[in-house]
Order: sequence, then C-alpha cells, then structure tokens
Amino acid sequence: MAQARVIPIRDKAASAVAAGAARAGGERERRRRRTTPLVSEPEPASNPDGDLARAGRTAEEAGERLVEDLPRDATPSDVERQLAAAMAFLRRRITGEYHVDEFGFDAEFTDVVVMNLLRPLYRTWFRVECRGIENIPSDGGALVVANHSGTIALDALMTQVAVHDEHPQRRHLRMLGADLLFSTPVIGDLARKTGSTLAANPDAERLLSDGHLVGVWPEGFKGVGKPFSERYKLQRFGRGGFVSAALRTQTPIIPCAIVGAEEIYPILGNARTVARVLGLPYAPVTPTWPWLGPLGLVPLPTKWLIEFSSPITTDDAGDGGADDPMLVFDLTDQVRETIQQTLYSLLVQRRSVFF
Repeated sequence: MAQARVIPIRDKAASAVAAGAARAGGERERRRRRTTPLVSEPEPASNPDGDLARAGRTAEEAGERLVEDLPRDATPSDVERQLAAAMAFLRRRITGEYHVDEFGFDAEFTDVVVMNLLRPLYRTWFRVECRGIENIPSDGGALVVANHSGTIALDALMTQVAVHDEHPQRRHLRMLGADLLFSTPVIGDLARKTGSTLAANPDAERLLSDGHLVGVWPEGFKGVGKPFSERYKLQRFGRGGFVSAALRTQTPIIPCAIVGAEEIYPILGNARTVARVLGLPYAPVTPTWPWLGPLGLVPLPTKWLIEFSSPITTDDAGDGGADDPMLVFDLTDQVRETIQQTLYSLLVQRRSVFF
C-alpha cells in the first residue's frame, strides 16, 4: 500500500497565499482591461493655437477612419477600430475640441456626418460617374463653375461629394449660395457648417486667395426652377461676377457639366401664386409632388454623369483684367459654351435616363 504524502502546515499556508495572490492579480488585470479606453486620450496642450491645430489633425484622421467602408469580411478588430473612432469623434464634439474657420466651416462635421449621409445617394441611388477629376488642381485656389438644375439643389451636393471622394487629395468644395439658403432656419446653419458661403464677390475672392476650391452655379434659381421642357438648356449666367473674382485672384476656372439632375424632379408646372405667398422663387408641380405627399420628395433614381473640363487660365489677363467688361463677357461666354457643349456630349453618351 502506498504511503500518504504528508504536507507540512507551513507549505499548505504558503500554497494558499500564492493561490490567493494569483487570483487577485488576475482580477486586477481583468479590471484594468475593462477600464482601459479603446483609444488613448492626448494630454491637453497649454497653447490654444496648438489645441486647434491638434484638434484639426485629429478630426481629419478620425474622418478618414470613419468614412472608410467596412469590407464584407470585416474582423472584430475592424469593427472595434470604427467604434473607437466614432467614440473619439463624439468626445471631441462634446468637449469642443474641433476647429471652425471664420466662415463657419466645420471640416470634421462635414467629413464624418454630412459626407456619410450623402454618400449612399452618390454611390447607390444616383450611381454618379465622375470624369475629369484630374483637371482639379491638387492645391491652390480654383473656381468650379457648373450648370444648375433639379428643383432641389442636389446637384451642388453631389458635386461636393464627387470632389471630396474622387480627388486624390480629398479636397473640400466651398460652395457659393443664394441669400434664401442662409435665411432658411436650420438649413442655413447646416450650409455654413459644410463650407458654403454667400455668393458675393468679396467672399469668393477671399476663399480663392486663401487657396480654397470654390464652386458656383451661376444660373441660380433660373436653372433649378426651369420647366422640364427646357432641360439641359443653360440659362443666363448673370453679369459674370464669378469671372471677375477669378480674374482678381488669378485662379483658374474649371467648367463642370452635370447630367442626370434634370430628371429627379421633372417640373411640369409652377404654382406662382403659392410661390408668391410663401416668398419662394417658384413652387414646382412634378409628377409626384404634391400628389404623393411626403413620398413626392423622394428623387427619381436617375443615372448621373459629372465631368470637369480642362481649366481656363486667368493669370495672363493682368491685374486690370477684372475691370475690363469685354474680357469678363468673353470669358463668361467661353465658360458657358464649354459647359453647354459638354452637356450635349454627355447626353449622347448616356444610354438612358436611369441606366
């Protein structure tokens, strides 16, 4: 018979102490893992300018992470990374650690929120095909001039997404809007946050001089509110104020043609009395509005083509070019004719309205 092994009392006590220490250490480690944040929080800087620069860089990095689409075979670490970026974004919004420029433009909000909301429209609903993005410079000021249509100015928003998503430098398009846009509650504040500003020469010249990419739709309400029978026929471009701004800042003009927006809300009539009462430039009647109520606001899923033409240089006009009415008129007519001819070319290439 095997003899029982006798363990001294001191050894038993030591074993019990060691086991208890191991359990306590494991519990501390589990507790540490639960309380450790997903992303490390940077130490606050004492320099306010440094805080703004750091917030801007952090916002840009977070925006880049959030706008990335998760692949179908995404791993738990990919999901955790996206969640960490989202939580970091929310923390910065709560604490105010983000930068807004003098025009009210919030780059982080635009990248993380607005672009993510517009991207499904751009990619899935309208299936936008972008061409000539290489004609937009990688840096420095430039003026993008496009045709306007669609009853609701979704063409401007889709152009903004095209420039941001298709350009290698992911540039922001600072859009120029009418007074009505900024006097509308909620929408006006949102437009400011996404980089829009009043369509006035001083604002346009300041943005161009600072090296921003500026977008203008010179047809204005005459373009978005024209009847379906006049689709893709450019309206008058005003007095060429956008050309004067480009000449004064010696920045290139990039004509842009947009096909597809004319058919999202085909205007069959205009209730002028209603428009006059509401103070609107027009009150459209479409095949779906107002007959279907809120469903009538859903745009038709047309196929879009956006093409940026070769830049038209302005730096060879000299300092007094903006004060020469004939030069301004000629350049305005050149830009308008370029857009019109490009529209005709794209319409021939498009297989159908919806494909």
